[in-house]
Amino acid sequence: MSINPEETAEMAAFLQPTKVIESDHPAVVACAERVTAGCGSDKDKIVKLFYFVRDAIKYNLFMISACEEDFRASMILEWGRGYCVQKAVLFAALSRAVGVPCRLAYAKIRNHRVPEHIVKMIGTNVFPRHGYNQFYCGGKWLSATAAFDADLCAKNGLPAVEFDGLTDAILPEKTLEGGPYIEYLEKYPATADLAFDWIVPIIRERFGADKRPAHSR
Repeated sequence: MSINPEETAEMAAFLQPTKVIESDHPAVVACAERVTAGCGSDKDKIVKLFYFVRDAIKYNLFMISACEEDFRASMILEWGRGYCVQKAVLFAALSRAVGVPCRLAYAKIRNHRVPEHIVKMIGTNVFPRHGYNQFYCGGKWLSATAAFDADLCAKNGLPAVEFDGLTDAILPEKTLEGGPYIEYLEKYPATADLAFDWIVPIIRERFGADKRPAHSR
């Protein structure tokens, strides 16, 4: 990890484990080390971890939960599925486990390709608490969104996000056919830990106060 001495204090919070960003959990550490084995730079590490989180951890909106326990990185890793915020938490834990500073970022987005049954269920195609990641690499912060796995994108005719570790990789504006896909309506400040108390009211409003992951979906 290449960080100037004066940046050490500022970066410390983005390297520490938390209750949910379990970068010191044995399973998380083992996974991070396995995925990044042979990597010679921070850039190589975050690229390898990006594709692991994007594709090995399947996107599933129904894993959303109103319980903070269900956002723990070790649980998401064990389940092998999660929605955007859960996947971002795991990504942050894996990144920190191999010494790359990472923070959680949030945005309000409109997804023009949300399935009709989802729109009917939640009443909108706007998601006010979309979660993704930002990494400190090469002297700057980079954004990367590992939410939607490649299989899901292929099944729905959508472009998968690609990440080279040099430039931002966020959800595309257009579909493969050029139609509208993702609209970023607002971006919010990044945080060192999961902003659960800020996220959970929306979850409870849309899915119910007792919402827990639906492992059968």
